[in-house]
Amino acid sequence: MYLYGASGHAKVIIDILQEAGVLVIGLFDDNPDLKDLCGIKVLGKLGPEQHVEEPLIISIGNNSIRARIAQQLQVKYGQAISTTAILSPSAEVGEGTVVMQGAIIQTEAKIGKHVILNTGAKIDHECVVEDFAHVSPGAVLCGNVSVGEGTWIGAGAVVIPGIKIGKWCKIGAGAVVIRDVPDNAVVVGNPGKIIKYC
Repeated sequence: MYLYGASGHAKVIIDILQEAGVLVIGLFDDNPDLKDLCGIKVLGKLGPEQHVEEPLIISIGNNSIRARIAQQLQVKYGQAISTTAILSPSAEVGEGTVVMQGAIIQTEAKIGKHVILNTGAKIDHECVVEDFAHVSPGAVLCGNVSVGEGTWIGAGAVVIPGIKIGKWCKIGAGAVVIRDVPDNAVVVGNPGKIIKYC
């Protein structure tokens, strides 16, 4: 497996892949000064015209940058799913997605492409998390929650059952979301309130 992005997020993905016995061959990064990360060689920039044989994961935490890179590259994408995560056999997880240590994905949940389900995130039954979203450490999506493309759910946030959160939203750390959220909204507090649009 290759990674694109040599940062702290990549370090966690390396741990996840190594615990599963997956060899990380190298990392790509736009910074020419980076030579290695965790003892793994940084191979320079990966352009859209280049081809790699092994699967790749975009190891960048920023949702919009991850989306932009995924649209530029024509490669096969892998997954990184921690051996300590719990996944229902009926859950679906898309390509390029990372499921970190202690995360739980319950029955019939659908996780899109290039999603980050961070440490200890809980995704309950029949939730839908669309492409390029990020559910931060300790966040909880109760049953039948829908999270739109590119949305970031902050650490420790709780979303009550049946809520629909739009695209490219930001839900603050510790927020409790009790109402549907429109696209591009920024929500903070308990109960969660829209404070602006991004």
